[in-house]
Order: sequence, then structure tokens, then C-alpha cells
Amino acid sequence: MTAEAPEISGDGIDWDALRAVATGALTHSYSPYSRFPVGAAAIVDDGRVVRGANIENASYGVTLCAECALVADLVMGGGGKLVAFSCVDGNGAVLMPCGRCRQLLFEHSAPGMLLETVSGIRTIDEVLPDAFGPRTLDDFAHQS
Repeated sequence: MTAEAPEISGDGIDWDALRAVATGALTHSYSPYSRFPVGAAAIVDDGRVVRGANIENASYGVTLCAECALVADLVMGGGGKLVAFSCVDGNGAVLMPCGRCRQLLFEHSAPGMLLETVSGIRTIDEVLPDAFGPRTLDDFAHQS
């Protein structure tokens, strides 16, 4: 389900508005085991906003993180590339995605995608340096 897009202007991303969408996604979290709800929101290169919340499972390894739900929303909504991302905890505080989720986001990121992190705005390449992904495979295919 897509949400209303925060403004993107020449000055950049409205991070407060994007974080508000992520905070709104918390209402859909299913986190009875950890009691740690997580919400995520991102702007897509076509201006849409996608969102996700964590969906836990009694078999912990089957749990879906908010980023997984967000990427599913992206793909189900028509695809595209993520250009800006924010993730929050149950109190609305910014969270840094784990390494697995950074890889997941990288797979669907536009070059230079921005992330709101606990240490400020960073690019996907700063939070996942030397990443392996679709661009790596494309480069390899063109060398063959």
C-alpha cells in the first residue's frame, strides 16, 4: 500500500514527513515476541512512497523485517528504485537498518540513495561500501 508522498524540492527530502510515514507504518507492525515495532518508509524514483512494518513469527527465522515489507510494497506497486529511506522504532526514533536489510535496500536503490541514519543522512554506498548487487552483475555481463 503506498502512502502520500512527502515533498521533494530543490532543497532535498522532507525527512520529517518521510519519518512521519514510517511512524504511521508502525500501526501495522506485528511484533508480539520482541515487542519492538519497526516502521519504514521510502520515496521511489517516480515520486511514490512505499512503507513497511515488521511482521514477526513464532519461528523467529521466518520473521519479516520492516525493510522486507517495504520492498514487497515497492515491487507489488510497480517497482522502481528507492531514492530516500527512513526507518523508526516504536517511539519514532530513527533506526539504522541491519546489514541484511542494507543489502536488501541496495538491491532496489537508485545510485546515491539517501538514508536517514542515527548519525545523519548517508548514501547507500556509505552504509554498505563495496556492495555486491545488480550493478555488479551488469558490469560482469558487459565484460564477457
